Amino acid sequence: MPHTTSRYLAEGPRVGIRPFTLADGPEFTARTRESKDLHRPWLFPPDTEDAYADYAGRLIEDPARAGFLVCERDSGDIAGFININNIVRGGFRCGALGYGAFAHAAGRGLMREGLELVIGHAFGPLGLHRLEINVQPENSASIALARSAGFRLEGFSPKMIYVDGDWRDHERWALTAEMRA
Repeated sequence: MPHTTSRYLAEGPRVGIRPFTLADGPEFTARTRESKDLHRPWLFPPDTEDAYADYAGRLIEDPARAGFLVCERDSGDIAGFININNIVRGGFRCGALGYGAFAHAAGRGLMREGLELVIGHAFGPLGLHRLEINVQPENSASIALARSAGFRLEGFSPKMIYVDGDWRDHERWALTAEMRA
């Protein structure tokens, strides 16, 4: 698939992370359509050009969000995405992570490597102190990713987030800069 070439904000052995661009729309939406079976019922990333433009535009423009594409270093292909939403500055310095792998990259450890890079960027250049992940209890792949990155389970919130037409229960996972030291 065609992709845009950008300099990575951070690189690991197999992946690099970079910000979203509007030019990534065709590849991102094609990957989303290929990955519907993987994402449902947990995740609903944009699968049309117009929806992608709105989604990426918010990640690009809103200072309370930071979006990262996880790209395979060799090919530049988009393997997945990790967003930091609801960024709060001041004494809190926290953000909420959302993420998804694309089907062609799932199960290969690329998102784990990408998450490590995003965490480093969040606690480094972004100056955050705490990252949170809210995940539906049945989403074992997402929980495994959070656990493998060192996040700790902090609680359970019934009917926390409106997903796929209903209020869903979520587990709350968190990681602080001190936990990484």
